[in-house]
Amino acid sequence: MRTVIFIPARYASTRYPGKPLVELRQKDGSTKSLIQMSWEAARAIEGVDAVYVATDDVRIAEHGRGFGAEVVMTSEACENGTARCADALAQLDEAPELVVNFQGDAPLTPPWFVEKLIAAMRADPTVSMATPVLRCDRQTYENFVEDRQNGRVGGTTAVFDRYQNALYFSKEVLPYIAPGKLPEPIPVFHHVGVYAYRPAALQAYIDAPVSTLETLEGLEQLRFLAAGMPARCVEVDARGRVFWELNNPEDVARIEAALEAQ
Repeated sequence: MRTVIFIPARYASTRYPGKPLVELRQKDGSTKSLIQMSWEAARAIEGVDAVYVATDDVRIAEHGRGFGAEVVMTSEACENGTARCADALAQLDEAPELVVNFQGDAPLTPPWFVEKLIAAMRADPTVSMATPVLRCDRQTYENFVEDRQNGRVGGTTAVFDRYQNALYFSKEVLPYIAPGKLPEPIPVFHHVGVYAYRPAALQAYIDAPVSTLETLEGLEQLRFLAAGMPARCVEVDARGRVFWELNNPEDVARIEAALEAQ
């Protein structure tokens, strides 16, 4: 099954303009851009035939080519990463059987997260779209709560049914847990912003109308749910690694601390 990874990247982020080009300090004291770190993380994933940076911004494209990335220039009209993946897919000479959307703001994503996602898609041909979820440890849960208490939009949580199909995704911390009643294991799942789609699912997404929930939450994957298209949640194991995305400037320190600890 031919599999390609697209890393959607845009310069004009509402919360953090220029985010893909932000430099992060590495363990050895050097710095690398967020998009380069994400590209390197994607290239470490086994079972992938090609990795592309998908962008509409010349600055990101030139920077990506500078560190060796293949770049696909996409339309400025792409409203989110899924739409950008669909646009990039249409430009390939050879269509793959599986497309992975690897977020350009998540360089801490371990390769086995995506490898398990790809394996799940290969094992069940009825699944048209899948995404990883990670059970929160106490530190991650506290990061979620701290962000919300300070009015910041942090990571995304996911709730799903007994068949692992998503019920909802939210930037709120779901399910709600009353103060002082946090159970173990913590029943909150961090949605890892990676998606695997079959090409037909990408086309169905583009054909579906933008949903109210998608607009309110600012979460592109809610269009799948609103259109009645199942989203399979694949639980992954952090294996002791810290996972966090770069959503806000405050996250730079969190990610640099995680790099130092690895």
